[in-house]
Amino acid sequence: MQVKIADSWKNILNDEFDKTYYKDLMDFVNLEYKNTTCYPQEKDIFAAFDFCAFNDVKVVVLGQDPYHGEGQANGLCFSVKDSIKQPPSLVNIFKEIKTDIGKDYPNSGNLERWAKQGVLLLNATLTVRANEAGSHQKKGWETFTDTVIKTISDQKKGVVFLLWGKFAQSKSVFINTNKHIVFTAPHPSPLGAWRGWFGSKHFSKTNEVLKKQGKTPIDW
Repeated sequence: MQVKIADSWKNILNDEFDKTYYKDLMDFVNLEYKNTTCYPQEKDIFAAFDFCAFNDVKVVVLGQDPYHGEGQANGLCFSVKDSIKQPPSLVNIFKEIKTDIGKDYPNSGNLERWAKQGVLLLNATLTVRANEAGSHQKKGWETFTDTVIKTISDQKKGVVFLLWGKFAQSKSVFINTNKHIVFTAPHPSPLGAWRGWFGSKHFSKTNEVLKKQGKTPIDW
């Protein structure tokens, strides 16, 4: 598998692609896609980067794993393809948006519209075997995506990081909080949403920060 990440990121992350861990990762991913059913489709593995150029990043949302059900994953965390039933966590995200800013519940769970506005929707692991959650974890993807987070932190300023749940919050060690804004909340899954996800108001808070910085707020 060749690196098909967008040029704006390829230039920034170029050193990673020659490292041993990344070459081993690509060997693993190639073999998995050849011999098993994996998600997302190969062309969508780096979709988060394709839809949101490095210079355009205003907000980062961190997820853990792509959806592992048929037709769900589209390369953006929490997002599903058009016409696919929205998973429970995404349903709760839209419920909070409705309560927080009054935006009507959308028909589609495809979050490409967010990415195109500067929201990097980044999973820690970018691929998964069908129906096997976490099956591609600890193969090298986390090293790569941790580097992405640290690179954003080092080279940009004023980015809003939305860390939902303990896993995402563990990535705060890579973020310089003197330069960036971090909002944390429980994960929006039904297991944790009642603990403080609902009422977190991250969407209005994010837009308030962006307005203060003179940036265009996100149309959630």
